[in-house]
Amino acid sequence: MQRSPGKNVLIVIGLLAAAALAAFVWRHVGHTDQAARAPAKAQAGVPVTTAMATRGEIDLALKIIGRAEAYSTVNVRSRVNGQVERLAFTPGHHVRKGDLLAQVDPRPLQAALDAAKGNVARDEASLAKAEADLQRFQSMLGKGFVSRADFDLYKANLGVARANLQSDRASVRAAQVQLDYATITAPFDGVTGAPLAYPGATLTADTTDIVVLNQVDPIRVAFSVPEDSLAAVRVEARRRTVPVEARIPGDTEGPLQGELEFIDNAVDATTGTITLKGRFDNKDGRLTPGQFAEVTLPTTRLADVVSVPVVALQSSTAGAFVFVVKPDHTVEQRPVTPGATSGQRVVIDKGLQGGEAVVTEGQMLLTDGARVRVDGA
Repeated sequence: MQRSPGKNVLIVIGLLAAAALAAFVWRHVGHTDQAARAPAKAQAGVPVTTAMATRGEIDLALKIIGRAEAYSTVNVRSRVNGQVERLAFTPGHHVRKGDLLAQVDPRPLQAALDAAKGNVARDEASLAKAEADLQRFQSMLGKGFVSRADFDLYKANLGVARANLQSDRASVRAAQVQLDYATITAPFDGVTGAPLAYPGATLTADTTDIVVLNQVDPIRVAFSVPEDSLAAVRVEARRRTVPVEARIPGDTEGPLQGELEFIDNAVDATTGTITLKGRFDNKDGRLTPGQFAEVTLPTTRLADVVSVPVVALQSSTAGAFVFVVKPDHTVEQRPVTPGATSGQRVVIDKGLQGGEAVVTEGQMLLTDGARVRVDGA
């Protein structure tokens, strides 16, 4: 059935009216709904992270680059001439005090010991004969069968025999010591380096190095501080055992804790610094001689001071300030007077009390009196 042109016009007019009504509803109802949600969002507040201002003791510290060094280092050498028979260590491995490191060919030294023992046996026989002679001639002297001069000669022979025996017994002990030196052992617990002499090499006594042995537990970290910090370090050292912290770059296990063990006896005039050393337990071998470490050394302990994380401190043309979170979840932009910095905390000399909450993250979106939402609260 064919529609008339009049009916088509009515349909088009109806569609246009429906579209106009939908646009009217969206403009008024939709905008009203968004306006209702906007205050709720504003009322939720700016998300921030906070920390508490604390009152108590705080250590002021120097941060310096140091270098680890072996607690003891020994160039292991043979104390006798001879040929290396064998090496008994694995390069780069730990050894215990008394462990065998190398063996020098003992045969020439054993022969010298045997010869010395033979001399002692001969001297013992000579001494026995001299004692028997003296005893025999002493009885004859009383009967007048020998002269006093002959008797004195036999008495002197006895003294010579005793001296010879004593000397050769000392030679036996010396030969035994030389033989013992052919067995080269570790003087302390440590880590061996690469071999410096190999089996078959001829060693010269007290000259030829066999291996370098480093004692690494405990271990030291050496570092230098400016001479104007030395007075504060000495005051702390007289008052207590000064702790030293060493952080290894790239190490994720946290810093090592040690104590100050050494202050050098002179300031380096060319650099204006003085060398200090900290002692650290190193049972897990995290520190290796020659390795760099970031050292933290406390120089002064402040008592009863207020401190906050360094990231809480902000600055403007008017000076330093922090955002303090009030009980009604709004913030106050409060001017403060910062003091010394220690690690990740800064002392606040004026403007803040212990126990107040300060914003440490999210300050860029804040103004004085803004409402905040503390993350995690």
